[in-house]
Amino acid sequence: MKKKNNNNLHAMYSKTHYEYVRKIKRDKTFILSMQILLFVAFIGLWELLATVNIIDPFFFSSPSRIYTTFVSLISSGSLWTHIGITLFETIIGFLIATALGTLIAILLWWNEKLRRILEPYIIILNSLPKIALGPIIILWVGSGATAIITMCVLICIVITTISMMNAFLSCDKDKVLLMQSMHANKFQIFCKLILPSAIPEFLSVLKINVGMSWVGTIMGEYLSSSAGLGYLIVYGSQVFKIDLVMTSTVLLCLLAGLMYAIICVIEKKFKR
Repeated sequence: MKKKNNNNLHAMYSKTHYEYVRKIKRDKTFILSMQILLFVAFIGLWELLATVNIIDPFFFSSPSRIYTTFVSLISSGSLWTHIGITLFETIIGFLIATALGTLIAILLWWNEKLRRILEPYIIILNSLPKIALGPIIILWVGSGATAIITMCVLICIVITTISMMNAFLSCDKDKVLLMQSMHANKFQIFCKLILPSAIPEFLSVLKINVGMSWVGTIMGEYLSSSAGLGYLIVYGSQVFKIDLVMTSTVLLCLLAGLMYAIICVIEKKFKR
């Protein structure tokens, strides 16, 4: 009798669990379907309004004109060059800013007096409009890729430093005291407690830096570039080729979305 009741309980639990999993799958499918539907509706409405001249295609372009420009860039062989240059600058700036910002945050956590001395200056530097430093950056490091990567690093490094420093400082004080009572040194406390607790924040910083690194790279290409997607946007604006501007913008969105998707995959692996 007892065995029979256990079997019934197991069957009931399995059915409930099955329904719960089905509900989650239905919700995911619904959300994805709505996202695709909204995107298709936006593209269709944009194309329709441009076709019937409710909006001027010269100023607003249209999906069909963007596609034509995209095919033209591929045919000329210049598209992959511009994408490659911008992608290289963005990835290098992203990696340098993330690594340096995290190292600076570790140093500030390690030395409280240094943190208290430098914290106001870090906040001020974060509020400074980086575009204003453009001419100075060109004078300091020269024009071209070096200046663009430097701009990208400046955009991301302060945010990385502040976010990671706050993550290190927000670790449970009781746990720190517990490890200190067990005679753990500062290096052991950092490696065994502080750093693991800051991993979720680090993954969030990576997501933020994806967007900020693209912003920094495009800002740098606005100031000093002879190739890249930012250069195409500037060139298209100067000669009133809005189709080229919109095509470059769409490509930027796709590349940024791809980088963000990669970070999300990494995040899921860490959560497992």
